[in-house]
Amino acid sequence: MKSFLVIGMGRFGHHLAANLLEHGNEVLIIDSDEKKMEDLVPFATSAKIGDCTNPEVLRSLGVANFDAAFVCIGTNFQSSLEITSQLKEMGAKRVVSKATRDIQAKFLLRNGADEVIYPERDLAENLAARYSVNNVFDYIELDQGYAIYEIPPLPEWVDRSIRESDIAAKYHISILGIRRSEGPSNIMPSADYVIQAGEHLMVLAENKNLENMMKRIK
Repeated sequence: MKSFLVIGMGRFGHHLAANLLEHGNEVLIIDSDEKKMEDLVPFATSAKIGDCTNPEVLRSLGVANFDAAFVCIGTNFQSSLEITSQLKEMGAKRVVSKATRDIQAKFLLRNGADEVIYPERDLAENLAARYSVNNVFDYIELDQGYAIYEIPPLPEWVDRSIRESDIAAKYHISILGIRRSEGPSNIMPSADYVIQAGEHLMVLAENKNLENMMKRIK
């Protein structure tokens, strides 16, 4: 279990805090608008009302005690920048700030952010990748043209083992897991695993190889 500080209860901050709590973490949430936090208050470890551009408010949170502090303010970049800088000055271990443009990211990184995230851009890229390739259920972009895809099996793989299908050699992809509609997922299946119809395969592949392969599924 880890402890996190989430500043700003807009849509992204709200969803982030809720998911961190679902994973069993301790989460302190704070916003200047009490209404934005109302539904999370019963579940959050702690909830406070305050303006985090005020150094005294930030100092009262004990920012150095959290594993990470998330600055999720999207409508006022000046406030986000000020809070990011102050968090680092007060000893925050890791500061993750939200940005909507590259120029914002540059300023945030120069002023204390350890990491900058682009929720809207990342979602747009994910959707573009999923809908540009047939039969892709999910997609996680990696570096250097590679990604993890969730795909259905090709017809010729069904009722055959991974070894018999010779998937790695023929298609240059690696199967990381099998997701079933019922029952637990199979992570890192053995070469003897027999692929069934209706299963979803989690595969690591170079984008161009995956796109060419998926054209075979109508």
